[in-house]
Amino acid sequence: MGDFLFLYISMNQSIPDPKEILAILDLDHPGAHDKAYRKRREMIAGLAKEFRGNIDTIPKLVYLDQEHTVWYRVNAELESLHHTLACQEYLDMREKIHLPLDHIPQMQDLSKRIFEITQFSLMPIEGLVDSRSFLGHLADGKMFCTQYIRHPSKPEFTPEPDVIHEFVGHVPMFASDIIVEITKLIGKKSLSATDRQLQMLERIYWFTLEYGVIEENGKHKAYGAGFLGGIEEISKLQTGKALVEPFDIKKIVETDFNYSFLQPRYFSIQSFRELYQELERFFVSDTYQLA
Repeated sequence: MGDFLFLYISMNQSIPDPKEILAILDLDHPGAHDKAYRKRREMIAGLAKEFRGNIDTIPKLVYLDQEHTVWYRVNAELESLHHTLACQEYLDMREKIHLPLDHIPQMQDLSKRIFEITQFSLMPIEGLVDSRSFLGHLADGKMFCTQYIRHPSKPEFTPEPDVIHEFVGHVPMFASDIIVEITKLIGKKSLSATDRQLQMLERIYWFTLEYGVIEENGKHKAYGAGFLGGIEEISKLQTGKALVEPFDIKKIVETDFNYSFLQPRYFSIQSFRELYQELERFFVSDTYQLA
């Protein structure tokens, strides 16, 4: 299994009934047979329903000592990997928002910090959402986020997004003006997208904001959240096992992905501004317009 199950489900999948929202725990999940963990997940999912649309209503959780320990163990390992494998923009933004290493921060506090910087904000979610809704909210500068943490028996792994993926992988980059511009651009296109265009947008999002690579000083550095919050994924850049190709948006929109496994290929950009310009050109091209 890969590092996480994508938060949203694609247009080819149906949204599960609310009663089945935690069915992921019945898959090959470290916490599948842990009754206490399942109950904890259900409680956290229930709290998300208290959200009323503004940052001040994001529920605050009292995280357990065990949960803080998992956060620390994973972040201690990721921190050393980030110093050599994360892009400079990420390192600067993580320092800018003062992401703690020793304890799980509150989503409400993180959302307020990034909103002050870029007017981007977070929204708690209890389960899966369809891709059109997920991407559509990005247009307004809002992203659905989970609030639970992965099972302690396998801290280096999670089959779906948890607070490490969300807070460590995504949140620092939302303090970056150019990343927010790119995120909103993709989100805005989803609002009026045909099914085929939506599929293209899913793939663009996946191979950029989830698993994007940027070249810095002749080396491949990670900027996608799947890398930045995933020990196994980002380590592939260090071992040379990652197949990194030059950024080619026409190839990307024809490349399917599977969130259940470590990714077999990645695409590298030269700069974030160039990525934004490439997307703008693509969205007015016949390839996209006639899809």
